[in-house]
Amino acid sequence: MEMHDYAQCHTHDNHKQCITLVPIFNHLENEQMNEVMTTARSSSYKRGEMIYKAGEQSDSLYIVSKGKIKIYRLSESGKEQLVRILNPGDFTGELALFNEGVHESYAEAIIDTQVCMIRRSDLQEFLLKYPSISLKILSEFSSRLEQSEKQTTRFATEKVETRIALFLAECLERDSTELTLPMSKKDLASYLGTTPETISRKLGDLEVAGYIKQKGQRNIEIMDLDGLLLL
Repeated sequence: MEMHDYAQCHTHDNHKQCITLVPIFNHLENEQMNEVMTTARSSSYKRGEMIYKAGEQSDSLYIVSKGKIKIYRLSESGKEQLVRILNPGDFTGELALFNEGVHESYAEAIIDTQVCMIRRSDLQEFLLKYPSISLKILSEFSSRLEQSEKQTTRFATEKVETRIALFLAECLERDSTELTLPMSKKDLASYLGTTPETISRKLGDLEVAGYIKQKGQRNIEIMDLDGLLLL
């Protein structure tokens, strides 16, 4: 096989991984997914590289096929506020599907990341052709709005240890007592509206109180879930 042929196959595999991973497409028939795949473009980003910045033109849907991306905003003082972490199968840039505009947030690769992109014009055609995609996107919008409202309410009404306790509880898989933090303590602090030092101190306090047991940098065992939820 020539190198060019290999590159084409590799690109096709990346596109296939993107489309079959993301919930807004993986319910389609194989033939329909192949049609979506033909419009996708792949890009690779090193750790710390920007996928897009606030103020830049927004014209594509970005789907994570490998790696991890953080979406964040900057306050007027320049402080970073984490919005969400994207893992393989997650997507961003969806607002571009409905109107022309600019990005209001920043997207940065946390680790080496592979992304595939589908332009607005191509995706709008698929939305008309396969209405089920629209329903999946609306479902994701609803979920993100609920999460955003929940986060805003927590900032306004709950103390830091309560925010941490609820976040840990949400990270738990069903019937499990152990979890791995999905982000660094710096990003967790940004997400919960506090500082990394406060996160470390509060986790230490929770451990001393017997609610949790820390196992390394990100692994945590929940010792008393009921007590944790009452904080």
